[in-house]
Amino acid sequence: MKGAPVPEPAADDDGHVLEFRLPDLGEGLADGDLVSWSVAVGDTVELNQTIAEVETAKAVVALPSPFSGTVVELLAQPGDTVPVGAPLIRVRNDLEITAPPTAESVTRTDVLVGYGPEAEATSRRRRPTPSAAMAASTPSTHRAAATPAARKLAKELDIDLWFVAGSGPEGAVTVDDVRSAVPVTAPRTQAKLGGRVPVPANGAGSDGGLIEPTAREERTPVTGIRKRTAAAMQASSRTIPQASTFVTVDCTASMELLDHLRTTKSFEGLTLTPLALVAKAALAAIAEYPGVNTAWDEQNQEIVTKHYVNLGIAVAAERGLLVPNLKDAQSLSLRELSREISWSAETARSGNATPADLRGGTFTITNVGVFGVDIGVPLVNPGEAAILCLGSIRKRPWVFRDELAVRWVTTLGLSFDHRMVDGELGARFLATTASFLEDPLTLLSRV
Repeated sequence: MKGAPVPEPAADDDGHVLEFRLPDLGEGLADGDLVSWSVAVGDTVELNQTIAEVETAKAVVALPSPFSGTVVELLAQPGDTVPVGAPLIRVRNDLEITAPPTAESVTRTDVLVGYGPEAEATSRRRRPTPSAAMAASTPSTHRAAATPAARKLAKELDIDLWFVAGSGPEGAVTVDDVRSAVPVTAPRTQAKLGGRVPVPANGAGSDGGLIEPTAREERTPVTGIRKRTAAAMQASSRTIPQASTFVTVDCTASMELLDHLRTTKSFEGLTLTPLALVAKAALAAIAEYPGVNTAWDEQNQEIVTKHYVNLGIAVAAERGLLVPNLKDAQSLSLRELSREISWSAETARSGNATPADLRGGTFTITNVGVFGVDIGVPLVNPGEAAILCLGSIRKRPWVFRDELAVRWVTTLGLSFDHRMVDGELGARFLATTASFLEDPLTLLSRV
């Protein structure tokens, strides 16, 4: 993966205070939202030590310091949207200035595109034990180690993280730790605990007085993933003429096949779900109907047919909707698909998906069935031609071999860009996908 250009650190007149500016994170984005600082004013930082987390449209990215020294000033606050090239932090370097390496010398395994090789770095700050923290008469000005989600919740609850015992990696405070600390701290209102305050029909409180408007509604800034998702979906609905088609499928044979494969040694240790088999069926159908794996080039007025499939899997994560994609999924076996889908979903939910994991998709599958929903009508991702929706798989009455029987049944839906995909093409693709699920042995014979 090619490295993005890194802004040179700016030095003041005495040549010792360096200013680090937000770099282009290798995504071509104009800005990023500062999630949290990992350092505070007065801290000593080492080369490549993580100093902050920035959320982009693709992922939460850890920013390593391109030089070492003592933090002089933090130039942005968590929650701020910082343009690329804007100053983030000022560090005093009393030794020699360390220039960042060139983009060509960076490998794909680096923490952040454009920085040097990974080096071990530890902060001089140590998180005190719970007893030591409780004994302190004044909270420390340094920041306790905590996950971004835990830090956000603690801020909402007015909880000092230094007084919370952490159970995460290296003693970091987690969301569960913060919630557990609520009963032993000052009483909090139900609204501050993230719940909803019951409101009588007459709008009066328990004491007969009116409830303050702020207790009856909540405003959440639109930032990060939510902001970018909103923009993408708005662009999708405004610029893509979309149509949808559906088919109901008897997938009993597929469910029986999955039950059998789970007992085999080849799938030992894997979580084999119907989604993996649906993905395999869709990939086989794309091979027959490549017109659904295309992109619209507005500038050149061309339809770009992709002879590879980067299969996007929609994942509902804490930060919002993420769509990591499996590169060259057309070459993956069912076992490999099962493993990659599980890994991608877990990585996205844990917040560790990289920009490379989340961009470049050519076709997407979304699974609303896991929420008990029969089917949905998803919007096509900009840059793609279609999205396949998998509904819930239930036992239902079904006519099988001219007799009424109880069978495993699901519904598939396909939303597509009508500029590239005609109704016939969309219907044939969906019917072919369904036929593979009705008779999965014909699908596996293609492997």
